[in-house]
Amino acid sequence: MAFKTDIEIAREANKKPIQEIGAKLGIPSDDLLPFGHDKAKVSAEFIKAQEGKKDGKLILVTAINPTPAGEGKTTTTVGLGDGLNAIGKNAAICIREASLGPCFGMKGGAAGGGYAQVVPMEDMNLHFTGDFHAITSAHNLLSAMIDNHVYWGNEQQIDIRRIAWRRVMDMNDRALRQITASLGGVANGFPREAGFDITVASEVMAILCLSNNLEDLQKRLGDIIVAYRRDRTPVYCRDIKADGAMTVLLKDAMQPNLVQTLENNPAFVHGGPFANIAHGCNSVVATKTALKLADYVVTEAGFGADLGAEKFMNIKCRKAGISPDAVVLVATVRAMKMNGGVAKADLGEENVDAVGSGCANLGRHIENVKSFGVPVVVAINHFVTDTDAEVQAVKDYVASLGTEAILCKHWAHGSEGVKDLAEQVVKMAESEMAAFHPLYPDDMPLFEKVETIAKRIYRADEVLADKKIRDQLKAWEADGYGNLPVCMAKTQYSFSTDPNLRGAPTGHSLPVREVRLSAGAGFIVVICGEIMTMPGLPRVPSAEQIMLNDDGLIEGLF
Repeated sequence: MAFKTDIEIAREANKKPIQEIGAKLGIPSDDLLPFGHDKAKVSAEFIKAQEGKKDGKLILVTAINPTPAGEGKTTTTVGLGDGLNAIGKNAAICIREASLGPCFGMKGGAAGGGYAQVVPMEDMNLHFTGDFHAITSAHNLLSAMIDNHVYWGNEQQIDIRRIAWRRVMDMNDRALRQITASLGGVANGFPREAGFDITVASEVMAILCLSNNLEDLQKRLGDIIVAYRRDRTPVYCRDIKADGAMTVLLKDAMQPNLVQTLENNPAFVHGGPFANIAHGCNSVVATKTALKLADYVVTEAGFGADLGAEKFMNIKCRKAGISPDAVVLVATVRAMKMNGGVAKADLGEENVDAVGSGCANLGRHIENVKSFGVPVVVAINHFVTDTDAEVQAVKDYVASLGTEAILCKHWAHGSEGVKDLAEQVVKMAESEMAAFHPLYPDDMPLFEKVETIAKRIYRADEVLADKKIRDQLKAWEADGYGNLPVCMAKTQYSFSTDPNLRGAPTGHSLPVREVRLSAGAGFIVVICGEIMTMPGLPRVPSAEQIMLNDDGLIEGLF
């Protein structure tokens, strides 16, 4: 049997005008700012008018640690949203926008797959509605204004050795990680070390995704610490009067984007911080808006539950005042076999023993999610090479932990293939089993927060951090930032900081290389191991296969 490719399926989509999709959620046409016929932004005035309405049920989709075999978290998120609508529930999904970096690097598209996709797929994976460009521009406007402030007399007495604000671009470019700026003489300013991060790691991205409205956005932008003076006192974004212009650049980007699934169900796609170097969740304004308009909202958090779900619970839920009613944990038989030691080339062969050996990674994530007080169900994302015996091995293992695993065939069959999961999610959410609580209290010392995540989520024995890092955390506590949550920047491939250490490792250490204060976003970034906030392209980047064909259609984006 020949299967259509994701891009072939997306091109055959029977899309409805975006006004019809908005009508499903009660959004009038006048409150939609259309970008063409199939995508639109939702007006701030409409969003504000929804305040006071009862929230729907919030479902988080997360996953095991990613492997080259693929897990299909976004595909499951989209499929579950369609499945809930198919069983008569008014459901919407909330996912992140795609970064150009991984699209042209190694990941490809980020709009789901098979018959569980969000469309227009090509637009979503490229420039979409321009949000990422606006974030990049706002971030770099601040960079330019910092250097300009120093050039024209430095009224704020910025110590140019202690400028903390780097530049960003939405592309993987390792050559820009560390640079020297302002070379070329007096007219070009004062030479100094600088560098670039990828846009999705920008504090501006985090701020946009955690802000409730434009007023909140401007306040948070103003709270960004851009540099320090010689006496170590901070210089804020508002001190150099950049917050107003940055807000203007972000005015439209702040409003959520509405698109649709292949089955013409509403999907909010907004914001896009990575989960391995940022907090990994779509915007608060999109999620909270969806909760006012739909009975069920299905959202996802990036990479494995040790990163995305942990940050969703400890950062996004804490900041937004929301909590999940149920969690779906996505796994595949293929990924279980890889965790059990099978090479990618051999995944098509039945190996029940390897499935059983690899399930430890899944079990660790189940335990971790349950520790937040939220019920969890496992979604086995089906591949055609899966055998009945392998699927049953996963089900039996999950059952031994007091949880249920449900086989899902949404990639091949859309909503029809995921109804069993949808029914179980409704059962869990309606039973009000959730008693959500974050992993640590606000008033726990910062280093203890890092240790708590390291020991309880990663199962590390210890956190390795030198005196300089510990002293920096204590200094931030003295400055009033001790109540902030921590955002761990760590490899997505393992519970440890070694990307090659699969399964459920114990006895490892968590080395902390650097800490950064994101005072506007409201968290401390803790950079661990070899993780980079500016990725590089792989040896053979996806960009080599992306092109226009003879018909003018995009090829290679998936």
